[in-house]
Amino acid sequence: MLRTTALLTAALVVLTALPATAHPSGDWAGWQKDPNGSRHNAAEWRLDQNNAGKLKLKWAFAYPKGEFNAVRSQPAVVGDTIYFGGPDGKFYARDKRTGNAKWEFTLPPATRYAYNSDGPTVSNGKVFFGDSAGRLFALDQRTGQKRWQTQMDDTIASQTTSSPIVHGGLVYVGTSSGENMLPRDYPCCTFRGHMDAYDIDTGALVWRHYTVPEPVEVGTWPNGAKRFEPSGVGVWSSPVIDRRTGTLYVGTGQNYSGKGGEFDSLLALNARTGAVKWTNQVTDADTWRWACNEPDPEGYCPGLKDNTNLDYDIGATPNLFSVGGRQLVGVGQKSGVYHVFDATTGQVVWRRQLGVPLPSAGISGIQWGSSYDGKRLYIATYYADPGKLFAVDPATGDVLWETPAPEDGCSTGGAAGQPGCARAHGVPVSSSPGVVWLGAQDGKFRAYHARTGKILWSYDTVQDVRGVNGLTGRGGVMAGPGTGAVVSDGMVYVQSGYHSDWVNPNGSVLLAFGL
Repeated sequence: MLRTTALLTAALVVLTALPATAHPSGDWAGWQKDPNGSRHNAAEWRLDQNNAGKLKLKWAFAYPKGEFNAVRSQPAVVGDTIYFGGPDGKFYARDKRTGNAKWEFTLPPATRYAYNSDGPTVSNGKVFFGDSAGRLFALDQRTGQKRWQTQMDDTIASQTTSSPIVHGGLVYVGTSSGENMLPRDYPCCTFRGHMDAYDIDTGALVWRHYTVPEPVEVGTWPNGAKRFEPSGVGVWSSPVIDRRTGTLYVGTGQNYSGKGGEFDSLLALNARTGAVKWTNQVTDADTWRWACNEPDPEGYCPGLKDNTNLDYDIGATPNLFSVGGRQLVGVGQKSGVYHVFDATTGQVVWRRQLGVPLPSAGISGIQWGSSYDGKRLYIATYYADPGKLFAVDPATGDVLWETPAPEDGCSTGGAAGQPGCARAHGVPVSSSPGVVWLGAQDGKFRAYHARTGKILWSYDTVQDVRGVNGLTGRGGVMAGPGTGAVVSDGMVYVQSGYHSDWVNPNGSVLLAFGL
């Protein structure tokens, strides 16, 4: 009896030690994988560095060809189900092994074209996700019936690229906007980035933290359009949460007009109230809109003369990790720098320049997210001539290995002859024991040896595949927050087809690989 009691007590200790959102079976229930944003599935035991080279395509799901074909929704996998959204305005639940349909949900009409623009999170019997029309949804996990929806932002180009995270009865998500991409005659700009917390049962807004003061009219642009400032500072990336201290960490974007607010910053907020604990701003000035890339930007691009039109967002999700008992938070920036701060104080611990961005703003540095497996940080650079995958020591920032995007990536397979192909990574990194997973701008999806950086396996997604839904699809550029790999229970899932510049007679695809 004493022995039985001791065993039960030990089991309860183990179970109690597990996070409230943990999935011991190896589920990947949200974009971040876990509250710390590790993007690492430590529970994966079927796949490793010894057999990753034997992966085969098990099934595919093809989206219908449309005017908009970009996939932005990294899947979530819980139990026997995979959850994902498409560019077709629908959200799907399918059997993770076979791809067979379980249910689907059609986004309700909006004032503009709506599609799932972030990765879903499955928690408390619900599936949470946002869309390109600035709305947040909660669906019943089992049936797909809508439980609630809320309008997070109703400005002209607001959208949700920040994937939600759930903690303590709240769902947290940020809001971004494409307002700075609108033509010069638009009265730029009035959007204010914000980080929100909603009640998971009702969708009621519990708190909101604005990242920039309310814009005010300050005159006109050279063409006479009204000018408002400061504006912008969108929350493009997904938040993470330190459950022990109740702190939410999230990065912010640049100003669209004027200068002000928490632009290009890492924020530490009280997860219960939204109050600021600390903020670290990593750029002195950064005001950018699309006019900076157009001919004759003088007068429309305020940072042109002093070279502060950088577009150096913190568009990547942070990683929380511990070194020598000290809690740290790291995050990549589009400048190509990975920053590490003391998670309690915001003090800089180390910084490492991993990639030198190209002169053209908006296609540089580190984007969307990195992975941490308890030993190494895995960080990828986008357009950095060439983009590389790095393994970095979390204590010092020392580079342990680096592997450039292969030289032949754009001359072989489906990428050959396609416009604008480059040796670049614009994809969040994922990992599982022994393996790092990363797609590239050349449309190739690759597995790397976690200890050496050697490429173990490569699959060309730019080829026609027949989907389990009866349509033929084809992958393309792998970039953006939705084309990160999800590893779960011996399977690897990835979306392919970020934008429509490449010739593609079909729609984009979701691919499912296994041994």
